[in-house]
Amino acid sequence: MSNKLSSITEERDLLKANITDMTKELERLQGLFNQKKTCPAGWSMFRCSCYLLSERSDSWHSARKHCTDQGADLVVIDSPEEQDFVTSFTQKETWIGLNDIEQEGTWKWVDGSPLTLQYWASHQPDDLLFSEDCAHIRYQETSWNDERCENSLQWVCEKLL
Repeated sequence: MSNKLSSITEERDLLKANITDMTKELERLQGLFNQKKTCPAGWSMFRCSCYLLSERSDSWHSARKHCTDQGADLVVIDSPEEQDFVTSFTQKETWIGLNDIEQEGTWKWVDGSPLTLQYWASHQPDDLLFSEDCAHIRYQETSWNDERCENSLQWVCEKLL
């Protein structure tokens, strides 16, 4: 009888420990759920970033300032899936966060990363008249082209979550 009582007491203690562990895990998961980040109104989510397509057009530098004023930057395309996502909602020529302003022919993203993945249109970049230093998406082809930074185009901002 005392063995049975001891066994029941031991089982009760194990169940209490399990309940304590499960309660802690539930609290941890609720904390993570409460921290779940979402995109601001008007922005679209893809993977771990939020994207905003501008409603107006401006120069590359003004477009970048507009993005940074919102805690974002011009989009950095670093996967084929992101290229597909961005081109799925652009319906006009659209600035991206790529340029060779610092050194002609050395294309870099606004986050400082070098260009590895490339979607240049045929015969691009061509630096026409030695004055095209900013990249944009050609919406009909979903490819990239170099353009004069002063030209007025739409843009896409990207904000990391």
